[in-house]
Amino acid sequence: MGTTNPSPTARVVEARKAHHLALALSSGSQSALDPGWDDVHLVPASLPELSLDEIDLSTTLLGHRLAAPVVLAPMTGGYPDASRVNAVLGEAAEHLGLAVGVGSQRAALLATELVPTYTAVRARAATAPVFANIGACQLVDQPGSPALGRDEILRVIEMVRADVLTVHLNVVQELLQPEGDRRTDSLARAIAAVVDWSPVPVLVKETGAGMTRESAGLLAAAGVAALDVGGAGGTSFARIEGARAARAGDDRRAELGRVFADWGLPTAASVFEVRGTGLPVVATGGVRTGLDAAKALAIGAVVVGVGRVAIRAAVRGTEELVARLEQLLDELRLAMLLTGSRTPADLRRSPPVLTGFTSEWVRQRALC
Repeated sequence: MGTTNPSPTARVVEARKAHHLALALSSGSQSALDPGWDDVHLVPASLPELSLDEIDLSTTLLGHRLAAPVVLAPMTGGYPDASRVNAVLGEAAEHLGLAVGVGSQRAALLATELVPTYTAVRARAATAPVFANIGACQLVDQPGSPALGRDEILRVIEMVRADVLTVHLNVVQELLQPEGDRRTDSLARAIAAVVDWSPVPVLVKETGAGMTRESAGLLAAAGVAALDVGGAGGTSFARIEGARAARAGDDRRAELGRVFADWGLPTAASVFEVRGTGLPVVATGGVRTGLDAAKALAIGAVVVGVGRVAIRAAVRGTEELVARLEQLLDELRLAMLLTGSRTPADLRRSPPVLTGFTSEWVRQRALC
């Protein structure tokens, strides 16, 4: 870690980050909402007219060629064991030709001894695209905490030699978290200012509440390069913060966590909401199988983000993570063959049939 005596700030941050990951790995962290994949029905091809060895999973995201349309979603950093987990994520991304992100790097700005917990990704991912990560709420002045400046954000990018800067939206989490940021106005303007001078493309990512076309339109106007819908149906940070509050004996905040546990728009509906911007769309939130991934790609995503599936395997080591991801990619290949799709883009040639909540949402919101 670089020091045997962490600062008081580092100790507080370490405890929170470690608790977040432990809760994220628990079943109680998962939204009760369905991400929407059961509503998306791919059109089968009984005569696909191609073979498995013809399937080409490669795709391009923000100028970077990926061997498959998968990003290992930003997840962790900021506590001692995160170095090991992030090293595993970086190694798997490099081995499989995927992109990989790190968790929010504000912790490393507050306590420099935590920097190695993030740099471990790039140490193992020499050529894989790496996504840096900072929160949108940290781009505006907060009570007792000034907005991050240009120099600090450049440090975040340089820290992991990032190819992309992720700015994450987590308003629900911030409002439920005892130590969270409360000011949430002027975020689009602050993001636009970063876009103006960032040396790398800026991707804006929701973190479990989904994204609407209205928000996507503001972000497109701000000049961002891509959107990650981060939809409901996977990990719920409202549930995580509610659990933290309950453990701390904060009954009021724990109740808020229960009330808003499943706040947000499911991932499939979110993809329909934002695809009209013309920006590359990343579908994160409840992507658990290659069939889920195929459905996300078929409705307009360019790549999918894999979070909890990857982190659960990563804590057991690189071999376990690579095996789990290879299984997901095998499932994606099979789904593509069974729809007659040689490339991920081909999945969009025959629009899926929609049912249930997703169909009704798309109809009422006039998204098709």
